[in-house]
Amino acid sequence: MRAVLHKDRVRVRVVRSDRKGRPEGRVLEIVERTNESIIGRLLLESGIWIMVPEDKRYGQDVLIPKSATGAGKAGQVVVVELTEAPSLYGQPVGRVTEVLGEVDDPGMEIEIAVRKYGVPHEFSQACIAMARALPDKVRPQDKKHRVDLTDVPLLTIDGEDARDFDDAVYCEPVKMGTGKSAVKGWRLLVAIADVSQYVESGSAIDVDAYDRATSVYFPRRVLPMLPEKLSNGLCSLNPEVERLCMVCDMVVTADGEVSAYQFYPAVMWSHARFTYNQVAAILANTRGLEALKHPQRVADLINLHDVYQALLQSRVRRGAVDFETVETQIVCDESGRIEKIVPRTRNDAHKLIEEAMLAANVCSAEFIGQSKHAGLFRVHEGPTAEKIEILRNYLKVLGLGLTISDNPRPSEFQAIASATKERPDALQIHSMLLRSMQQALYTPVNNGHFGLAFDAYTHFTSPIRRYPDLLVHRVIKAILTQTKYQLPELPTPGEAQEKLARRLQKGLAAGAGGTAQKPKKLSHELQAWLAAGLHCSANERRADEASRDVEAWLKCKYMRDHLGEEYAGVVSSVTSFGVFVTLEAMFVEGLVHITELGGDYYRFDEARQELRGERTGMRYAIGSKVQVKVSRVDLDGRRIDLLLVHPADGLLTRALKDKEGLRVESGPAELEGTFGDAKRSARKKSGPLAQEGMVAAARKGKDKGRKSRRQS
Repeated sequence: MRAVLHKDRVRVRVVRSDRKGRPEGRVLEIVERTNESIIGRLLLESGIWIMVPEDKRYGQDVLIPKSATGAGKAGQVVVVELTEAPSLYGQPVGRVTEVLGEVDDPGMEIEIAVRKYGVPHEFSQACIAMARALPDKVRPQDKKHRVDLTDVPLLTIDGEDARDFDDAVYCEPVKMGTGKSAVKGWRLLVAIADVSQYVESGSAIDVDAYDRATSVYFPRRVLPMLPEKLSNGLCSLNPEVERLCMVCDMVVTADGEVSAYQFYPAVMWSHARFTYNQVAAILANTRGLEALKHPQRVADLINLHDVYQALLQSRVRRGAVDFETVETQIVCDESGRIEKIVPRTRNDAHKLIEEAMLAANVCSAEFIGQSKHAGLFRVHEGPTAEKIEILRNYLKVLGLGLTISDNPRPSEFQAIASATKERPDALQIHSMLLRSMQQALYTPVNNGHFGLAFDAYTHFTSPIRRYPDLLVHRVIKAILTQTKYQLPELPTPGEAQEKLARRLQKGLAAGAGGTAQKPKKLSHELQAWLAAGLHCSANERRADEASRDVEAWLKCKYMRDHLGEEYAGVVSSVTSFGVFVTLEAMFVEGLVHITELGGDYYRFDEARQELRGERTGMRYAIGSKVQVKVSRVDLDGRRIDLLLVHPADGLLTRALKDKEGLRVESGPAELEGTFGDAKRSARKKSGPLAQEGMVAAARKGKDKGRKSRRQS
């Protein structure tokens, strides 16, 4: 591996398998060298200039000749272009092409992340020129062949920090049927910014948007998919200005089913801009202070809440998976440093908008599917056979009395989640349910959405920040005008897209009946759509990785000021090398290495997802509460190391009688009561003990047991 770098293409021969059956190989030939620039720290060591890559996958430092350091100084973050590839006996050599600045400069973590993950962060000159030439407002000629909805009180509801507004909603009650047989229903309008009106297929703006595929969100900064004139101006559904939109006009029944829908281009006027908290306050008290500020909109919000309740009933009947998870928000100061990390709570306003968007997305998918026009679906496949088996074993070990079938339905997962949500170990169970599922992706082959329990689903509601939504808008417009949308020529798929392509190909083969039967050969048109879907899926993951990297850097920077401090935490993940603990007060995750768990030998139990001490029986599983101290912060490695302050705090000693006498077990105190009454009488309980004290108590219990048997 000394002669190769991350992203080099190589030919490899498999020479053996390791103890776990994994293939091992050797590099025979370097087919293609990476030509990407590398970002890292410029250092001067013993008179020699080197660049230490920020991306640890590169594995080797890059030598920099003194004449090639440019304006770089020791300790600065630089971008390096390779001039010599590595060899078996020599390091790679490069030259500095860009100096980003000091590692502690405000915003440096974002500059590093966008280059580390190859996120496009500058628009092309052609794109900027085209955006500059666009009008500042809706022109009379733009309104032709559009429905005038300016008198409909459409509302935008978003977060406090939102800058672009993709969607607006309106709802009114309607009577369905005539006479005594008439039943109550609602007319729900979801208006989405008509980005396709201004971004022509194949134009300079479109090329840049496709290259990005999505907006990337960092704390205090956004890298938008579209130039700001579009994303925050002409396409954003700002209040009290005319905007062009695509509308999904639905009729929703009392039981939450969409009985009819239609799509049409329109011109709208947003009558108000609400935040989620404002809407939640109005719904909680329709005569309160917030409601008095917007008296004309209170009835509209009540109607929206009523249709949400109906759509929620439909969601429950479908058995869609709905896990309660804690999302966090990083609050930064003016210099970009973390001030605090707070939980982001979801109220009825969030859920109201979410259900309205889901309904519009389902209608979009059905509309495209019925027309037989090619397009992109948002597909979430069910768990693989391997993950099903792992989950089954885990549920069996827990003794829940619940399991999943060979071909599980979403309702089976939701049933387990609902049945266990009040348990102290609910976090652990829900985490395992989530891990058993696959990631969603964009593809022209509709295989449904497992998690949401929809037969067909796509993304229609965010064309300002997601390219697949823009493609869906173009397809819907083509269907409405009885034409056909043709994808422009797309670049060759990269490494990430090829990985997703292989996964999708396996899915197609499985859908065709396994390896014995090959899937139908895809047409040239479908292959083009497949490439577009894979590109968007891969870049969505790229954006997520870059965002997580920045958040991890900021959290590490934040925790450097808290070295040596103690916090209460909860085990959030268990691995063979230790446990990850989330600090309850900080919402920051760190690692307690297995060597720091105390004087015992710990084995990783994959079925139970826990580490268990052989001598003490001490167990660490997801949900275990512990007290930890921040011992070390590695900013470059994005890693926080923790130490257990009191290894046995919060743990309960259990003495269970078995064939050999009394066996001591330990685990989270919160799990008390989950083993059933049959075992309860056989337990010997004790309070929190140090690990040494726990061992002593175990020995004392055994001695007492022997004495009791001798007396009998």
